[in-house]
Amino acid sequence: MTSTYVKDTAEAVAEPSRPGPANRRPLARRVTDWLTAVSFTLPALLLFGALVLAPILYALYVSLFNWGGFGSPSDYTGLDNYSRLVKDPVFLGDLWRGLLLVGFSVLVQLPFALAMAVLLNQKLRGRAVYRMLFFAPYVLSEVITGVLFSMIFAPDAGLADKVLGAVGLDGLGGLWFADQSTVMPTLFLVMTWKYFGFHMMLYLAGLQSIPAELHEAARIDGASAWQRFRYITLPLLGPTVRISAFLSVIGAIQLFDLVWVISQGGPDHASETMAITLFQFGFKRYEIGYASAISIALFLISLVFALAYQRFVLRRDTEGALTNMRATR
Repeated sequence: MTSTYVKDTAEAVAEPSRPGPANRRPLARRVTDWLTAVSFTLPALLLFGALVLAPILYALYVSLFNWGGFGSPSDYTGLDNYSRLVKDPVFLGDLWRGLLLVGFSVLVQLPFALAMAVLLNQKLRGRAVYRMLFFAPYVLSEVITGVLFSMIFAPDAGLADKVLGAVGLDGLGGLWFADQSTVMPTLFLVMTWKYFGFHMMLYLAGLQSIPAELHEAARIDGASAWQRFRYITLPLLGPTVRISAFLSVIGAIQLFDLVWVISQGGPDHASETMAITLFQFGFKRYEIGYASAISIALFLISLVFALAYQRFVLRRDTEGALTNMRATR
């Protein structure tokens, strides 16, 4: 009797349960969740494919032809446009000037924005007005900024030359945007005036998220203002600084409208950027194939930098965000 009971019990345990409504429900729920996710993401994927991927693939296709933009591309040249690209002194100069703008932005513009953010984070009378004044240039369009500074730095009749003349520094004035030796520093001055307010506001937001108790405890322990900035403010502001540097570099690589309004890349290509060279060949000379090759090169430079920056610089911030998301679940 006992052995029969044990045998029946073992067979009942070993026999797989038949799929019932309770067992089918998780599979149905997974299918429903998958369909819901597809229904939400499919419109965005279609738009991304139509507005981003398709133009990139078409530009890659056109870059293999010697095409003027009329009719269909027919004169297949293979990689000749890319071979021409790496030998073009204008494009190589664009790379060098882009590197200079990136260096100036990261080493000069961003530290200046950080210093102003730290200053305006203190309890100053009228600091809200100062914040508004410093952020106002970023609100202006690049066209307005370009026209404004074209008049300010106009030779002899501009405000800059008149101010220098009034203080006895006439020799420092001159052909600001018309001289090859001064056009890039002057352009960077305009860029700093235009964009540093944006980075300053990013740093201000990061500074205000740092607990005041940390600074108070360090002050009680005898830490100086520099020590508090170096060991508390700067490390906790690291994610904001890294994002700000990323945006600054990408903006410098793709700079077009401000330079075009002010100098159109002149004199003699001295202020030309990759985007301006692309525009010149594509819409002025109607060399669409070569302009498409420039656009692909510009895209690849931005993509490689973005992926490398995310992999080696933003990796810790991304991992920290994912850890916090898992901890809150």
